[in-house]
Amino acid sequence: MKTLWQNCHAATMAQGVYSIIEDAAMVTQGEHIQWIGPRAQLPTGDYPAVHDLKGAWITPGLIDCHTHTVFGGNRSGEFEQRLQGVSYADIAAAGGGIASTVRATRAASEDELFASAARRLKSLMHDGVTTVEIKSGYGLDLVNERKMLRVIRRLGAELPVSVRSTCLAAHALPPEYTERADDYIEHICTEMLPALAAEGLVDAVDAFCEYLAFSPAQVERVFVTAQRLGLPVKLHAEQLSSLHGSSLAARYQALSADHLEFMTEDDARAMAEAGTVAVLLPGAFYFLRETQLPPMDALRKHGVKIAVASDLNPGTSPALSLRLMLNMACTCLRLTPEEALAGATIHAAQALGMAQTHGSLEAGKVADFVAWQIDRPADLAYWLGGELEKRVVRHGVEID
Repeated sequence: MKTLWQNCHAATMAQGVYSIIEDAAMVTQGEHIQWIGPRAQLPTGDYPAVHDLKGAWITPGLIDCHTHTVFGGNRSGEFEQRLQGVSYADIAAAGGGIASTVRATRAASEDELFASAARRLKSLMHDGVTTVEIKSGYGLDLVNERKMLRVIRRLGAELPVSVRSTCLAAHALPPEYTERADDYIEHICTEMLPALAAEGLVDAVDAFCEYLAFSPAQVERVFVTAQRLGLPVKLHAEQLSSLHGSSLAARYQALSADHLEFMTEDDARAMAEAGTVAVLLPGAFYFLRETQLPPMDALRKHGVKIAVASDLNPGTSPALSLRLMLNMACTCLRLTPEEALAGATIHAAQALGMAQTHGSLEAGKVADFVAWQIDRPADLAYWLGGELEKRVVRHGVEID
């Protein structure tokens, strides 16, 4: 059915800027945008459904392009311990850290993981998120990575949100492979990824390239396997040290390299040439009290597209609001509100390989948008907490 949405202003986010249309109107046909522009130029015709948006600002639906929404357990106790002076190393030595999340995730059933993840995902959705990427990586064996990925697919099937599934089996070394990282990478490449890809559970492949995780050479083996399977790659890179993982990601035409606090200008140049998006994760930066800023000047100088995501996870970014991340991206990482909104719309879509269909309000794209009762687009990065009055539309249909 053809639907007219009018009495609004639009920040279309085309070409990564606000691209404002004052006194706008938009026509949707089924799941897609048919036309958008100034209301004075609205094509004549019959519109069986007409919605008065009461002066709202419409933006693309927000896209959270880096999350770990599916996991078992809770690590708030570790947060409390760290604030009482216990080091992360001591927590890990006592069985905490990611190892505790792996144990809890392995012990949980699919239904239990789905129920807890759905609660977290609904929080993101209530904040205007219409598309989300969710990674595995807390199973670390075939049975439990499959379980996580099945839950991720189920979330997309049962909730009104578009979900991309990323296999992050190369997230950490499981206890079964202590001091045998090369053997675990071999297991991922010869058994896990081929099986999971064959089952249709994987949209992209990620890895953690860091001194406390996997080396560039080990990550490259994962990338070669992903490439052979026809799967795009992403990478956690340069969060804690400079291993030039972002340049490695660029060599494999990665969709994105994420974190990037310790990347160099050469890394930025390589990413720009490859079209690899820089995904900044201000929640982790804030939660870990980091002081090393990503090289924003280098990213801007070389024209690297910058996305912003929640990094929702139990250990370093228990963030349930992407809109709060927009503020943190501005206050902590020095983005402008316009850059931050582009980072959660069109550039986030590019980081998921979805920019042809999502991330901006343009004719032919999917009709995912939010009508916000705000004074100007910068308000989305300005207000801290609370719930802004809004209407969320996904695939042309308003959702609660």
